[in-house]
Amino acid sequence: MFEVRRVNILYIFLGILVTIVALLEGGLRYIGFGNPLLYQADGEMGYLLAPNQKVRRMNNRIWINEYSMRSDPIEKKRPENTLRILLIGDSIANGGWWTDQHETISSLLEKQLKNPKLSQYNQIQVLNASANSWGPRNQLAYLKRYGFFESQVVILLLNTDDFFSGMPNSEAVGKDINYPDHKPALAINELYRRYFPSPEPQKDNTPKPQEKDIVGINLAAIKEIYQVCQANNAQLIIAMTPLLQEVEQSSKEFQQRAKNRLMELAKTESIFYLDFLPRFKQIEPPKSIYRDRIHITPEGNKIVSKYLSEKIEKIIK
Repeated sequence: MFEVRRVNILYIFLGILVTIVALLEGGLRYIGFGNPLLYQADGEMGYLLAPNQKVRRMNNRIWINEYSMRSDPIEKKRPENTLRILLIGDSIANGGWWTDQHETISSLLEKQLKNPKLSQYNQIQVLNASANSWGPRNQLAYLKRYGFFESQVVILLLNTDDFFSGMPNSEAVGKDINYPDHKPALAINELYRRYFPSPEPQKDNTPKPQEKDIVGINLAAIKEIYQVCQANNAQLIIAMTPLLQEVEQSSKEFQQRAKNRLMELAKTESIFYLDFLPRFKQIEPPKSIYRDRIHITPEGNKIVSKYLSEKIEKIIK
């Protein structure tokens, strides 16, 4: 009789444990764990978002089209009487998992441009080609691979850290929790890996060749983006978002030197250049539009998209 009771208690305990695990797994799945956006390695771009994805993370909808854009599916050929704008950038343009599809800069910009001032167009499309931590060389590689989709305007959205972006590489894909290349078996597994990471393997301490004048290398990529835009009859706009530290205090000397070099390039080549630092400095408190030191909130996206829409309306006119 005693043995039977022990067995019954064991079954009850296992049943409770399975129920708890099932409820936890279901709850995590509901908020988006276990279904992350996937990346794929690429020899030229380093990496890009895997095409044709549709996920929901933390109640934010995210979909990626057949060209790895955070946009609706599109035809490569621009429809007749359509104003097509290509926004290319990094996580600020992309919006990441913390931004709903309809609150990204590209979606907000598309809505703002649908007004009587541009009534000559039957349709306005703002395409969003972006990925976390992309720099000018990743973006140039994307344009060389996929082209401009017959866009009349290209917006290169940069932030101050992009001046110092390294050479495209795919080392993080499939290894870093933020760049998965396959879905985890369980949402619990993703949660555990994200908040209780395994000790990092011993790094290769072999000295790696350092790029001299990394700012100059990235500026050269920006200049090449401009030249490719010119060859494709597309008007380039370079837009620069600041770091929170620059808004609250000021740019550091090395950051300002890099910005000055970009402004000189824009002046020499007659490129439209927008610096959001003066506008962001008017906001009190600045932290209200930042979610961390780099990324802006949906409210910040509204400010950026509104300023861009004003510039585009002038260009189109």
